[in-house]
Amino acid sequence: MGSCWYRRVCCRSLHCPRRGGPSQGQSHGRRLCPLSASIVVDAKTGKILQGENIDEPRIPASITKVMSLYLLFEQLERGRMSLNTPLAVSAYAASQPPTKLGLRPGSTIEVDDAIKAMVTLSANDVSVVVAENVAGSEEAFAQMMTRKARELGMSSTAFYNPHGLPHSPPNITTARDLSVLGRAIQDRFPKYFAYFQTRSFQYGQRTIRGHNRLLGKVEGVDGIKTGYTRLSGFNLLTSVNTDTRSIVAVVLGGRSGASRDVKMAGLIDNHLPRAYAGSRVAPPVLENSQQPAMVAEAPVQRVVEPSPVLAPVKVASATPQVPAPQPAPERKPLDLNTLRPVVASATGASSTTTPSSVRWQKGQEPLPLNAQAYAALPAQAAPAVIPPAQRAALQAKIEPKAAEPAPATPQATKAAAIKVDTSKTEPAEKKVERPTVTGWVIQLGATDDETKAKAMLDTARGRFGKVLGKASPFTEKVTVDGSTLYRARFSGFSESDDAAKACKQLKKGGVNCFASRG
Repeated sequence: MGSCWYRRVCCRSLHCPRRGGPSQGQSHGRRLCPLSASIVVDAKTGKILQGENIDEPRIPASITKVMSLYLLFEQLERGRMSLNTPLAVSAYAASQPPTKLGLRPGSTIEVDDAIKAMVTLSANDVSVVVAENVAGSEEAFAQMMTRKARELGMSSTAFYNPHGLPHSPPNITTARDLSVLGRAIQDRFPKYFAYFQTRSFQYGQRTIRGHNRLLGKVEGVDGIKTGYTRLSGFNLLTSVNTDTRSIVAVVLGGRSGASRDVKMAGLIDNHLPRAYAGSRVAPPVLENSQQPAMVAEAPVQRVVEPSPVLAPVKVASATPQVPAPQPAPERKPLDLNTLRPVVASATGASSTTTPSSVRWQKGQEPLPLNAQAYAALPAQAAPAVIPPAQRAALQAKIEPKAAEPAPATPQATKAAAIKVDTSKTEPAEKKVERPTVTGWVIQLGATDDETKAKAMLDTARGRFGKVLGKASPFTEKVTVDGSTLYRARFSGFSESDDAAKACKQLKKGGVNCFASRG
């Protein structure tokens, strides 16, 4: 059903050029349009650091579950459920296709396990269990999801199921909207956001392992969700938090799980050092909040086919420091010209998780430049079902780009690819002295005063002695662009999982940290 809908919208209603000769077009009935999209947003300022097709409609696949978890976290916050609340499993929920936990009709699953199963395994049966227990039915829950998207300002998003499996019509979103969701779920539920760091968990006699390969491999990555279907390609929504910088990044339509992860690691490596290192400027992303416009710090690319002549990309200008609300830009019908079916083959193609291999066909990608874009508009009433022609694309007016303050001193990440070379120091730093350290370490922060760094370690040791165990505190002196800093670190973690688990407990207690190889 989803594939038929996709072909009908992309090939009959739009004016995409056919790929190949007439015989190919007649046999497949497909017109192939660009699919990839990405965005990197500075969570402290709301600035767009990178963008490609950020407002083009895309299928989120299992990233859909982030919104499902958002609504579940609301139930916890309001006291309607607890982490121990048992959720009833219906026959319909148990019948969902993989990936699934394999729940039996009539059984129950506690909320805590349900969250972990959705985050790690991306369990479709558990997603329906949550939907039915929160809203009474999958359809009613999907309507709640779309309404919540509107309240958050995700104006180009519509949900029809809680898990992201193929549907007619499919769940639809944009890279920009997913970046809003990635920021909102952290701002609204910092306590529960730690679940997205889960790399594995024990369910009965089984050890369930997650699909997010960047956790523990790219410094600062602390969530949040992968996704895949044949029509969506390989998707990833990522959060990165270091002691000074914070970004949210989205990659949609990857050719494979590995290439998607490499692209995301590259975006983090290139743009995290450019993120603002001072105190947060942008307000929290909450329901019905007036958000300042997101301004593109770098050109935002829109990948198009060469045949159709498209209108010039329009730009908008605003800064997160301006307190006055921005006027709402006019909206045009959502342009679906960039949608295309993905020619892919993989085991479990109906699944929303990432298979091991896939065959991909892709068109050309010229890159128009100089696009800036508005952030999500104020929330508005949304119908339960939104026809594709009524979905909105953001429009902005042409203005010169406002001058921006000089960015803070960059601190590079260690992300270069999936196998990140953690043996190298960060490019912006020249190491002066370092004690002998083996295994994995946890860094609490960096300060210009060694006494403060040691006090930071002493405080953490006093509060979390059982969590830190035999970990050894030490300070590491480094020079960053002529300034001397002292890193506060604990060493002695033999495995990345050990360091990540300890850091997770520290974060729950309000101590910021990240794990990396020593």
